[in-house]
Amino acid sequence: MIVFDLHCEAGHRFEGWFGSSTDFDSQCQRGLVTCPECGSGDIAKAPMAPAVPAKGNSACAQLREQPARNIEAPSDGGQTVSNREMSAEVQAAMKHLATVQAKVLEKSRWVGDAFTEQSRAMHYGERDAAPIYGSASLGEAKELIDEGVPVTPLPFPVAPPDEVN
Repeated sequence: MIVFDLHCEAGHRFEGWFGSSTDFDSQCQRGLVTCPECGSGDIAKAPMAPAVPAKGNSACAQLREQPARNIEAPSDGGQTVSNREMSAEVQAAMKHLATVQAKVLEKSRWVGDAFTEQSRAMHYGERDAAPIYGSASLGEAKELIDEGVPVTPLPFPVAPPDEVN
């Protein structure tokens, strides 16, 4: 499964899960993808946050997403990060966040679905503390927070290292 950030012609943003990019295109052509807010069938993929490169891959300074359909790229050559016009300050802040996240992840280890278990083990002294990142459901994250385990969501989604092109 693949999740896409989508938007309609009215600018409503939502996500959809598809078997593949071809599956998304096919469903759109058959009129099966509609905006949950206004019902519009004029749907396009919205620009998504860049994937963070695998540890040690310093050659990938910036990953660029294609601008969404019917949205013009900025005339200054910058990257489109929304389906609505954003100020230069907001765009700069988004780039800064992406850079900071990439630097943090360079010194962290991917633990995948074991994130909740390993975070708890470190918090309770069952293993040495180390910077890790992985995946957790919203419920698991809330449980960790309720227990006082220091965790925080990343500002941008991260693909598992074995799934990065």
